[in-house]
Amino acid sequence: MGEKIKLNINGKEVEAVKGMTIMESADLVDIHIPHLCHSKKEKRIPPSSSCRICVVEVEGMKSLTASCSCPVSSGMVVKTNSERVQKARRVNLELLLSNHPLDCITCEMSGNCELEKVAYELGVSSSSFQGEKVNYPIDAGNPFIVRDYNKCILCGRCVDACAEIQFDSAIDFSNRGFRTKISAAFDKPLQESTCEFCGRCISVCPVGALTEKMRRFKGREWELKKVQTICPYCGCGCSIELNIKDNKIVKVTANQSVGVNEGSLCVKGKFGYDFVSHTARLKKPLLKKNVKFVEYEWEEALEFIAQKLKELKNKYGPGAIAGLSSAKCTNEENYLFQKFIRAVIGTNNVDHCARLCHASTIAGLAKAFGSGAMTNSIAELENAKCIFITGSNTSEAHPIIALRIKSAVKKNGAKLIVADPRRIDITRFADLHLQHRPGTDVALFNGIMNVILKENLQDEEFIKNRTEGFEEYRKVIEKYDPKYVEKITGVPVEKIIEAARMYGRLHPAAIIYSM
Repeated sequence: MGEKIKLNINGKEVEAVKGMTIMESADLVDIHIPHLCHSKKEKRIPPSSSCRICVVEVEGMKSLTASCSCPVSSGMVVKTNSERVQKARRVNLELLLSNHPLDCITCEMSGNCELEKVAYELGVSSSSFQGEKVNYPIDAGNPFIVRDYNKCILCGRCVDACAEIQFDSAIDFSNRGFRTKISAAFDKPLQESTCEFCGRCISVCPVGALTEKMRRFKGREWELKKVQTICPYCGCGCSIELNIKDNKIVKVTANQSVGVNEGSLCVKGKFGYDFVSHTARLKKPLLKKNVKFVEYEWEEALEFIAQKLKELKNKYGPGAIAGLSSAKCTNEENYLFQKFIRAVIGTNNVDHCARLCHASTIAGLAKAFGSGAMTNSIAELENAKCIFITGSNTSEAHPIIALRIKSAVKKNGAKLIVADPRRIDITRFADLHLQHRPGTDVALFNGIMNVILKENLQDEEFIKNRTEGFEEYRKVIEKYDPKYVEKITGVPVEKIIEAARMYGRLHPAAIIYSM
């Protein structure tokens, strides 16, 4: 905790921490200050002070100040609800409403719209400012996001979320004055921009300017029941909220304060849920009868399977039966399945689709570290000073982990080395891209290690206490000097040396590999 200071808000003495804003200090004593452009839920978006709804009166200051960005000071006296403040808020709100459609009856965000909420709090139902209004065509040209910029209040949350959380910067402010709008570069459609359709912009939008295309007119916000679960796709294990009406998923959201993803999702996690209610999805077991599949009730199907398994086991022995499970199942379901095959059937003939891509890594990790799993948490990647990615198209295979790596580079100054023959997305953030020939990975690693040992960059204490057979390894890599490795890999000598020095000198360092 930082230095404590005292101030007065609406006659209440408040003890805050130096560096806090007036709004944050007011929250400590349950004093509500209306706001629009600032997102309290998403701390990674800096306050922009653009809407001026959160203005307050500070003794000694000539003008009203934005409470979302103004830092507190010792002895400060603040009024959040004076007549002057209320008048200014209403004027600012009316200015916003003067160029905003009042179609709340059919708006997807009604009931969850922050502009609607503030208008209700301030008792403003219309605007006294009459004049020209923007009239943009609704952009529904992509499969995922509907953009209605007639409703945009130019708060900038989507721009900041795209730049500061997703590190994509696909959108920004364009034009000037009354014609200012949010757009992709050259006002191109999103599908022609760098947009990854993660939906982060939708989650931070305070109004109905950005909505999920698949959810339109399928349920009002207050009708949706939220069910928290885990995304069924990759191994990141992102927490998601299924928004359900009439037993069907209307949209997927994520809670900023829950899970490894902290509110972020990839395009699959955000929009790839239509398979759940797809017409082609099986709802009952199918049993082949006279060359055709016929629907059966669960009880009949399970009885049939049990009978057949029993017959096979009795006739040919348990070794004649094998079980194959799926990564789409949960860990608990996979555990039960293998338990059933081993304990009930009595055979070790059980396999899993993940073995095809993960078996070698499990063996390698178990031998090197004693456990066939990652050695650190996803969140700890942001603390690394150097990150070496090899054999992993992280942005595509595990997008949420890629966000942690991008954050480490952009916000914490980490150095990023990417070893990949292709120019994959994550190389945009790399300090060094080693484009080695396919199949020469081991030679490249040996070359980097050769330089580390020659320049005494190794951790001798770790080698002494945590490794076995290191001297034999040292002899193996003696011939892998950078010139020799360049001939094998095609990576220039200078880059091999630079990678070795970067990795050897920066601590802690992390190695990312996967698929």
